Amino acid sequence: MKTPRRLFRYLERFPTSRVLVLGDVMVDEYVWGTVSRISPEAPVPVVAVRSESLKIGGAGNVAVNIATLGGRVEVVGVVGDDAAALRLTHELERIGVKADGLVVDDTRPTTVKSRVVAGSQHVVRFDRESDAPIGPAVRTRVIQEVRERLPKADVLLISDYAKGMIGPHLTREVLRLASRLKKFVAVDPKVQHVPLFRGVTVIAPNHHEAAASARILIREEADLLRVGERLLRRLKARAVLITRGEQGMSLFEAGRPVTHIPTFAREVYDVTGAGDTVMAALALALASGASMRDAAVLANYAAGVVVGKRGTATVSRAELSRALEDGQSSQ
Repeated sequence: MKTPRRLFRYLERFPTSRVLVLGDVMVDEYVWGTVSRISPEAPVPVVAVRSESLKIGGAGNVAVNIATLGGRVEVVGVVGDDAAALRLTHELERIGVKADGLVVDDTRPTTVKSRVVAGSQHVVRFDRESDAPIGPAVRTRVIQEVRERLPKADVLLISDYAKGMIGPHLTREVLRLASRLKKFVAVDPKVQHVPLFRGVTVIAPNHHEAAASARILIREEADLLRVGERLLRRLKARAVLITRGEQGMSLFEAGRPVTHIPTFAREVYDVTGAGDTVMAALALALASGASMRDAAVLANYAAGVVVGKRGTATVSRAELSRALEDGQSSQ
């Protein structure tokens, strides 16, 4: 089936599309080195550090993906009163993401995931974080930041990493505001919070999260269909998009037959961050006037590009356009 020309038209509208990202922002820190000996103090490798790097993770990475795809994006989240928050804010703004919606909570640290990598071997990861629910005062400030920014956005994208910010009260208030303003709401959920997102435009769990949420083990396609239909019915969402890794995606829409979208990836090197790319492209496509099916197809193309890169990566609008062209030429 030939790539429809209208997908290119949506892509052309990305630079005028506005997305507000709400979720758990974090820092991914990498220490790169080599190992030539074992420590005499304990049976662990001694890593000779060669370099260090920082990447934006969590909801921040979703925002970065939107910016890289050419969209306009602001992010609302919670950070600590620490050096990591300053580094995160600086890096977001350097990339073109408005970060003045980040709320400082001096009772918790900025979430930082530090990885030590020796050669191609991931040696250890250590996390600095709190997943305790944010307090009422901080929650009120987060809701206020959303209230100020959402009227200018086309889509509210909620990126939930279960680090304490997304909870019943916050979600209820934010969804009520989005409904009043008639905004699209796209959600990347964690299993324990799926019931909070009743009535959203689209919720996009991966197949493991979807199965756990529906309490149905997926062994074959019939099980997948039951999972999607159950989530669609329970959440009363306009759509449920289940991402399925190398098997692509399955889109369930109210009143329509399921749409299975095969993966467009030529090669798969690394799936890290692919979900963030899917959500970014999905939100921008909806903001650009795409139907739910066309938005899912665009998101699937974007995922096909990003999994062909090593490490947490992003996709540019030019790369996505070339992928669409390749999709046409391969037909």
